Amino acid sequence: MRDLQPILDRAMQVLHTHELDHPGAYARWIWQNSAGDRALGLNEYGCADAANILYMVGAFPADASERASWVQTLQGFQHEDSGLFIEATHHPFHTTAHCIAALELFEAKALYPLKKMQPYLTKENLYDLLDGLNWAEGPWTASHQGAGIYAALVLQGEASLTWQDWYFDWLYENADPDTGLWRKGAVKPTHQGDSFSGTLKEATVFPHVASSFHYLFNHEYAHRPLRYPERMIDTCLEIFYGHQWPTLGRAVSFAEVDWVYCLNRALRQSGYRFQDCKNALREFANGYLDYLESLDPATHDGFNDLHTLFGCICALSELQAALPGELSSKKPLKLVLDRRPFI
Repeated sequence: MRDLQPILDRAMQVLHTHELDHPGAYARWIWQNSAGDRALGLNEYGCADAANILYMVGAFPADASERASWVQTLQGFQHEDSGLFIEATHHPFHTTAHCIAALELFEAKALYPLKKMQPYLTKENLYDLLDGLNWAEGPWTASHQGAGIYAALVLQGEASLTWQDWYFDWLYENADPDTGLWRKGAVKPTHQGDSFSGTLKEATVFPHVASSFHYLFNHEYAHRPLRYPERMIDTCLEIFYGHQWPTLGRAVSFAEVDWVYCLNRALRQSGYRFQDCKNALREFANGYLDYLESLDPATHDGFNDLHTLFGCICALSELQAALPGELSSKKPLKLVLDRRPFI
């Protein structure tokens, strides 16, 4: 059995260094990058991800006045005129969904209606939005819009069940039968990497896995079926054993939870290649933990960013659930996605 606790203890130490002047106030980063473009003060993702991490490790605030301060801080980021939460590093639909999802942990909502999202409450406009996303060339960032609009409107209580049916009907009809990902006809190998991997030597469909992760957690929240879970499993295993994402398990990022979650949740829905999936998850977990244990959280930039640190803790939580009895911690980790959608 591998012990996750030393890694979790380091994460909590980092979290404390990002605290600001009142409960619920956190910086996303505490040191600058080479470009000098980080906002080092109070930040939407700093606050939301601090709440997410505390929830997952079993240290969520219980005091009523402290919780009220958290809620007030998160609600204060919303723009009343548009209803959106806006931050420089992500599309406003992502930031809005992310902050509303953090508020849900406190059983609270945003203060104002989501005015800029409300036009998409018609079937025609919703389908125009989904059809118009950059599925082929920019699926990863496009999913922030395509998944964020669902999570924000549903958690805020502004979307009807009929609207949710429209949303999942579109995704069901547009699932790719060859890979199990979204969107059919657009899932093509690309050399496009991320800030960790850079441009890839070999083309891969991994960015489409990372994109599909966002639609998958909406499915899981709503208990909706995947159309091709077996193909999603084949795709995930091919990526892992083909080393198609060179930094997978060698970064503090979201790529790890993207891959682990897609493989494990497709397995839950199908049971397909059960032992192959478990072997891959186990092999991945051991390598990933070796990597994380080698890092110095006081100097590693992935730990400095509470958003990527949150992604790391999500991956550990999903791995612990996927490999019962193999990964220990003082308290069982609770993945926020098992409570509500969006990260």
